[in-house]
Amino acid sequence: MITLSLAEVAAAVHGRLVGADPDARVTGPVEFDSRKVVPGALFVAFPGEKVDGHDYAATAVEAGAVAVLGTREVPGVPMLLVDDALTAMGRLARAVVDRLPGLTVIGLTGSSGKTTTKDLIGQLTVRLGPTVAPPGSFNNELGHPYTALRAGPETRFLVLEKGARGVGHVRYLCDVVPPRISVVLNVGVAHIGEFGSVENIALAKGELVESLPADGLAVLNADDPLVDAMASRTAARVVRYGESARADVRAADVTLDERGRPSYTLVTPEGSAPVRLGLTGRHQVSNSLAAAAVARELGMPLAELATALGQLGLVSSRRMDVFERADGITVIDDSYNANPASMAVALRALAGMGAGRRTIAVLGYMAELGGHERDGHMEVGRLAAELGVDRLLVVGEPAAPIHEGATAVSDWGGESVLLTDQAAAVEVLRSELRPGDVVLAKGSRYRTWEVADALRADATGNGVSS
Repeated sequence: MITLSLAEVAAAVHGRLVGADPDARVTGPVEFDSRKVVPGALFVAFPGEKVDGHDYAATAVEAGAVAVLGTREVPGVPMLLVDDALTAMGRLARAVVDRLPGLTVIGLTGSSGKTTTKDLIGQLTVRLGPTVAPPGSFNNELGHPYTALRAGPETRFLVLEKGARGVGHVRYLCDVVPPRISVVLNVGVAHIGEFGSVENIALAKGELVESLPADGLAVLNADDPLVDAMASRTAARVVRYGESARADVRAADVTLDERGRPSYTLVTPEGSAPVRLGLTGRHQVSNSLAAAAVARELGMPLAELATALGQLGLVSSRRMDVFERADGITVIDDSYNANPASMAVALRALAGMGAGRRTIAVLGYMAELGGHERDGHMEVGRLAAELGVDRLLVVGEPAAPIHEGATAVSDWGGESVLLTDQAAAVEVLRSELRPGDVVLAKGSRYRTWEVADALRADATGNGVSS
């Protein structure tokens, strides 16, 4: 963050200083976790029913916080009082980015792949200049300004993913930190229970390109009709990416190796070059093209871009994280989150990597699907069977329609079992796994990662039959 006096911070957030020196300067980060406070920081105290940040205000000051931004006074603590701490953080983030004229803000959204693509863009832009693109999914009303406040005078690129639970949410985030480049990945049924329809999801995602200035840039997925149509919703210049012949940045001749890692020919207006990704899953072709389109527009030459794409790696955890165990078992940890689209991507990756090997999918519940919940789970089960997954372990009663969908495929030669919890899945795996198996663990923040963690802990082969 740039250095600001408390008087400047108060003006930015429409706040009032109490017991604080207006000339004191915030030189450190903005934190809402008192354990992360360092000298010069500004501590934000959020009220809550179970945990109230105001109870940690004194501790934060003792750790070096210049003041505490909160909604009520704390005796003996220099305070910056506001009506709403979350709104204040957004206002402060806007004030900071407005004071950084050399900063290029890159915003991206989509129903799936946001965090991975944000990580890929960040790995490319850092080659062009100092970049803020932290790992993880800081994509909501809190994480968005929190990330933006990491930008300082030296930062050239700020890469922000934008999540949404309804129409207007992306627009709000764009008001907090206006993008110069907007990337829209896809429109699917993730969170459809909150949006109500795919049309509303497309409406919400398109708010990202509507927020662009006329001299900005919209990077759109030419392979997704709902995204491609967003070109009419912006005054900015449009660049398309994908495998479609209409794409400005295109992948041709896509192939996968035995680990499911894609290779393709990168085709651009400047020419073409071979790319071999180190990432697993065919979906990474689209993600990498989105990142390539951004880097190309920022001036990265084609040869350097093709090389850089081949050096991209995973940054955020539990997203198609493939590891090989000493006993020959391959595990795909994609357990961070799940929706029908990302489940389909992961299952196809499993099927591709498992050619000639036994494939096992451990699948958990997918949240926020609303009226599409049962059908969404059934579709995933049917797809697993149609792809020929050998063994399906469905975790938890809420995910039971996955089991039903798989067993409804009459010519499937595999087997599905419905289990009570993650511990039961781990027990089954430990008793049945054998060298050469490929295992996928995926669910919607439903502790499915416990399965992946157990398999990682068992990497020496303990408890595994051979």
